[in-house]
Amino acid sequence: MSAPAPVVTDVLAGLPQVRDWQLVPGAEGDTLLVAGTPAAGDGSCPEDTADAVSAGDAAVKGTDLTALPALMGLLDETALLAMARVLDRARLFRDGGTHDAAEVVAALGTVPRHAWIVRRWLRTLVEENRLRQDPGSGRYHSLTAPGRQTYAAARRTLDKAREGLDYPPSMTRFFLAAADRLPLLLQDRAGLQEVLFPDGETTTAEGNYRDSTPSRWVNHAAAELVAREARRLSGSRPLRVLEAGAGVGATTGAVLDALGDAPVDYLFTDVSRFFLRAGRDAFGERPGLRRALFDVNADPVAQGLLPASQDVVLAANVLHNARHAGQALAALRELLVPGGLLVLVESCQEHYQALTSMYLLMSPPAGEDAWFTDLRKGQDRVFLTGDEWTRQLDAAGFRTLPVLPVPGHPLAVSLGQRVIAGRARPGPGRPDPAAIRSALADALPPNSRPVRVHAVDRVIRTTTGESR
Repeated sequence: MSAPAPVVTDVLAGLPQVRDWQLVPGAEGDTLLVAGTPAAGDGSCPEDTADAVSAGDAAVKGTDLTALPALMGLLDETALLAMARVLDRARLFRDGGTHDAAEVVAALGTVPRHAWIVRRWLRTLVEENRLRQDPGSGRYHSLTAPGRQTYAAARRTLDKAREGLDYPPSMTRFFLAAADRLPLLLQDRAGLQEVLFPDGETTTAEGNYRDSTPSRWVNHAAAELVAREARRLSGSRPLRVLEAGAGVGATTGAVLDALGDAPVDYLFTDVSRFFLRAGRDAFGERPGLRRALFDVNADPVAQGLLPASQDVVLAANVLHNARHAGQALAALRELLVPGGLLVLVESCQEHYQALTSMYLLMSPPAGEDAWFTDLRKGQDRVFLTGDEWTRQLDAAGFRTLPVLPVPGHPLAVSLGQRVIAGRARPGPGRPDPAAIRSALADALPPNSRPVRVHAVDRVIRTTTGESR
């Protein structure tokens, strides 16, 4: 009997430079993350970020920041009532009825890709004492459904909240239209893109990601971090910036304004040509600005980007879409020069309003079996916390800057938007991905090899059996 063919773990076990590893499944095939000797010192970067905080504060000057949590609470209350109303109108939980999550999903006609949203509704309503769950059976019962007048009154508060948070009037229409279409949206008989981008217009999305008070703060704070890199180079050459998932250019505009006349090679990217056209319309032929397709879930090198080719990588409200945060960060780190800057803008706290609107854009594509494969796997959630992002950056090989706004800042209370940044840490002891690929190629047939190899400083395990 012949000996069994070697597998990836057999090859890695014989490589002294590899201390730990993780195979990350993906649509293109497995990605291998390899770690060597841990980097010395802690993962923090003692940089002064006061200038970024000042830039954020200046962008929202004149706004009563202490009033914002209550205004956000109005949005969340309307969302809670909308969730309960959809369940009640499907005649669920009436007359003492009980149901498990699968029965609720089925009763609403929810397509599989949106089932996680309904499960989140159920848990959220329990947490807010609008629904009860039997601790033994896990079945739900005793829904508190809103009356018609209560729901109508809550809907009328949306415009007050919208105005106080500096959203445009179209945002109220978006929230109401999404709430009215919830059953159809859950069934994929209507699409939220049609509501967010009516007739291809981007006004509502711009209002959400550019004009609202929380977005203005984080966009300008992030922009100052990027502009500081340009000043650090002192005009020795253009600052090379990759913006991943630029979308409607909400953060791009703040960054370009902060850069002023500084020479720049700015690559505006998105996974959709729709947003590349939006970027062209918004910024025209600004010198140094280029546009290209880019997917954070795919191999950057295969998309035409070179290792160590960027001074800054900026990703605003996009990296939560990465199927595996550690894999995406490791790939982006390889694009940066040593000491290069990664700047993320991310929502790090869930708001109920998103559960009845924007979350419907974050479900996996129809027919996709695997969704998130990192620490969010099986958790029915999209966003990472600020602490989780910090740990992910550290593991991928970044020295992290303080998450902004810092604790104690008025916008750090209950609004959730954060600026998370880090510098590419020198990697003594990090395995060489090219050497790993060569070793695997020598020992394994092509169909047994991972399609990508990335070096990391540390592996963050999520399930048993996926790493050493």
